[in-house]
Amino acid sequence: MVKKRKLSPKSVWDEADLRDAFREAGIKESHIRRLYRHLIVHPEATWHDVPDLPKAACVLLDKEYVRSTSVVEKEQKSSDGSTCKLLVRLQDGMQVEAVVMTYDKEGGDGESEDGHAVLGQQRSTLCVSSQVGCQMGCTFCATGTMGLKGDLTAGEIVEQLLHAQRVTRIKNIVFMGMGEPLNNYEAVRSAVALMIDPSLFSLRRSKVTISTVGIVPRILQLVEDLPGVSLALSLHAPNQVLRQSIVPSARAYKLDKLMAAIDTYREKTGQKIFVEYVMLNQVNDAPETAHELGQLLRGKNMILNLIPWNPIYSPDMHFEAPGGTRVAAFQRIVREDYGVFCTVRQEMGQDISGACGQLVVEQGGAGCGGQSAGKAADIEELGKRVANMTTAVA
Repeated sequence: MVKKRKLSPKSVWDEADLRDAFREAGIKESHIRRLYRHLIVHPEATWHDVPDLPKAACVLLDKEYVRSTSVVEKEQKSSDGSTCKLLVRLQDGMQVEAVVMTYDKEGGDGESEDGHAVLGQQRSTLCVSSQVGCQMGCTFCATGTMGLKGDLTAGEIVEQLLHAQRVTRIKNIVFMGMGEPLNNYEAVRSAVALMIDPSLFSLRRSKVTISTVGIVPRILQLVEDLPGVSLALSLHAPNQVLRQSIVPSARAYKLDKLMAAIDTYREKTGQKIFVEYVMLNQVNDAPETAHELGQLLRGKNMILNLIPWNPIYSPDMHFEAPGGTRVAAFQRIVREDYGVFCTVRQEMGQDISGACGQLVVEQGGAGCGGQSAGKAADIEELGKRVANMTTAVA
C-alpha cells in the first residue's frame, strides 16, 4: 500500500484544500480566483501583491502555503531542439518528468533572461505526469519498472505547467507522462479544471487530453466531470488475451467492458477518441492482428495512432521496434480495409529518453503514454485535420 503523501507547506494551486482553509478561516472563497489570476499574469508576484486580498488571507497563505512546492532540477534538450525534458524535484525529494514538445518553430531557439532554455513559441505541447511511477505494469514501458511511489497533488500537476511556461507558451496538455491519470482521479480533475478555466490558464478543453489504459468507472465519470476534454485510450492489442499479456491491468477491466465504456463516452460527448497502439515487433504487429484491430475499431469514429516502440535500455526489456515496412503494412490494413483513420506517431526526444514510454527517474519515477508522409505531427494537428475532413477514412 502506497503511503498517502502530505505536503507541508502545501501548494497554493491545490484549490480544494485552499477552499477548505479559506472557509474555515472565514475568508470569502471568491478571493481565490482573483489570487490565481494575479499569480498567473504576474509570474514573479506574491500574494502580498494581490490588490484587495484580505490581510487574513495573506496570513493564512504565509503560514500554510507556497507558490511552488516543486523545483526544476534539470532541463535536458533534444539535439534537434524540438523537445525539452524537465526533471522536477518534489517537496519530499521524489522526482517526476515533464516533457515540452514544440512544433513549427518560429524565430529559432535561445535562452531566456534567467538562462533557461527557450524553444520556439508556437504549437507547444506539454506532457505532464500525474503520479510518481505507475502501478499498471505495462511490460513495454519504463515507468512500469518503478512501481507506484505516490500520487501527485493537484498543485504539483499544475506546477508542471507553470514550470513549462518558463520554457515556452503551452497550447496543449497531454496526460501521458508518468502514471495512470485516472488512478489519481480527483487530483487530475482538479488540475484540469484550473487549466481549462477561461479566467485562469484558459486552455481549450479539447486541447487537454487525458490518456488511460482503461479505468472503466472513471472513463464514465469523466463524461460528467470534464465534458469536452479529450480522451486517449492506450489499447495496444485488439483482443483480451494478447492485451492482458502486455498490459497486466487489463485483467481488471475486460476488453468488451472497456469498449462499451468508450462507446458511451463517444455517444454522450460526441467526441472522437484517440487510440494509442504501441507496436512491438513480432508481438502485436502482424497482419492478422491488424485485421482484428480494424474490425474492433471499424465505424467507431476513432483516431488510431500507431507508435513504434521506443528503445528502453533495461536488461528486463526484450522488445524491439518493428521495421518501417511492417508498420506501413499494418497501417494500410486498418486504414484501407476498415476505414479507420490511422497515423504513425512522429517521435520526438528519443535522444534524451523523452519519447513515449521512455520516461523514468533514475533516482527513484513515466508513461506512455500525417496522412501525407505517414506521420502525425501532434495531437493538435491530428485533431485539426480530422475536424476538416468529412469522413475518417484516409
